[in-house]
Amino acid sequence: MGRTSDARRKILDTAQSLIELRGYSALGVAEICKAAEVPKGSFYYFFESKEALALTVLDEHWAAERRGWSGLLVDGREPPLQRLRRLFQATEAEYRAGREVRGSIAGCMLGNLSLEMCNQSEAVRDRLKEIFEDQVDMIEAVVTEAEGRGEITVADTRESARAVVAQLEGQVLFAKLYNTTSPLGALWANCLALLNARPASVTAAS
Repeated sequence: MGRTSDARRKILDTAQSLIELRGYSALGVAEICKAAEVPKGSFYYFFESKEALALTVLDEHWAAERRGWSGLLVDGREPPLQRLRRLFQATEAEYRAGREVRGSIAGCMLGNLSLEMCNQSEAVRDRLKEIFEDQVDMIEAVVTEAEGRGEITVADTRESARAVVAQLEGQVLFAKLYNTTSPLGALWANCLALLNARPASVTAAS
């Protein structure tokens, strides 16, 4: 049982690493198994297809990322805008650390696969939509709280939350394109503009 679990773990970890570096379409099952140092038969013991593997990788990736988001956004000890800013700071720090290790910025796996897979796999596209809606849910809760405190003024909390998520994804895309975390430094100011934050609230969250 232990060896079986180890083989599955190796396949998942290897697949995630390769997808982050090279994308999904260019990878083959044989290459994944060779890099993971497991027999090709082991792959089909755990996953019925490469698409099934991609869905599992997505689920695991978001589950881990979601825990990080929850730890930053759900902490009621800090004002909502301050929690949102900490999410941006953590995102910038994560990509900076990744660049120092790899020499390049891989970008967001969710965003990368959205661009690559949206017209190739309906199952992957649907899963990505669910994940991004979950992100919007989490941001909307913070936006709603900030609005209730009179810190921001928005016409629609849902659409404002979606704009924040889109802005975050867009700046990560620029960071990958230019291979620098500089675009991520603009997240906070852009978010405040999107949410029509009151000057007093900006000062308090700084």
